[in-house]
Amino acid sequence: MTRYYIFMSKSVRIQLLLERLARVAAAEDWSADVNPAQFAALSYLDRANRFSRSPSQVADYLSATRGTVSQTLKALARKGLVEERRSAADKRSISYNVTPEGSAVLSSRSALSDAVDQLGFKQTTALEEGLAKLVERAIKARGDRAFGLCRTCRHHRGGDDTDRFCSLLNLPLEEREAEQICAEHAY
Repeated sequence: MTRYYIFMSKSVRIQLLLERLARVAAAEDWSADVNPAQFAALSYLDRANRFSRSPSQVADYLSATRGTVSQTLKALARKGLVEERRSAADKRSISYNVTPEGSAVLSSRSALSDAVDQLGFKQTTALEEGLAKLVERAIKARGDRAFGLCRTCRHHRGGDDTDRFCSLLNLPLEEREAEQICAEHAY
């Protein structure tokens, strides 16, 4: 550790470590002819529920411009990793679904995942909780959308033995959607 690093505030040191970690992770995302921005969009789409896969929602989640995300999604579609779906009700409305080829790209293990697996239970639990709080606070400070898991939303109804339902959209939910990201999430 250099002397300069020691005299930085803890918040600056943590930010630098997170930036370095993000760069390491992004370097690993260059796989199957997919760049880090494409990998991030593909990963989001794979985890998002059916209500949260429009280009504008992808852009909001990634904190990217709509134009950049539009080009990213078009590139993923050309590569056969996502498929575009137009709404039957509004032909201008587009959403994207991950194809089996896209899922295959996402299934590979990374050195970062392996490194996390080498940490102990207490460390991984504390790291997960701390990072979740950090992301939540940063998103609130920016005034961005929460994009939380469906089951943690105030609009989610139902559970283990009952049918799941979104009271905001007034629509039934599939069981698996409870663990997916929703753009309409509210605490």
